[in-house]
Amino acid sequence: MFGARALRNKGYTVIEAGSGEEALELLVQEGDNIDVLITDVVMPGLDGPTMIRKVRETHADMKVVFISGYTEDSFRKRLDVAEDIHFLPKPFTLQQLATKVKEIMAEEV
Repeated sequence: MFGARALRNKGYTVIEAGSGEEALELLVQEGDNIDVLITDVVMPGLDGPTMIRKVRETHADMKVVFISGYTEDSFRKRLDVAEDIHFLPKPFTLQQLATKVKEIMAEEV
């Protein structure tokens, strides 16, 4: 919630989902309007890595930021080696989140 507010304050449009399953539903509706998907690694129900595997089936090039309390090395072992994802370790500041999104958006230019 705080991250979404911080990104909105920076001028980004934010679509929030309460779960991985809800995020997949929103992706069907809004997928072409989503530039960056931000997700936690651990979530109830569908976890982040599983959700991203499903996202890749329809949106192979979607930019992804994982936030996690795990170390990046241990987290990456749960993903396919070829995954092009970004990682933001917890705890992070709202400024760090906004900076990460800005960097990712700049890659598209």
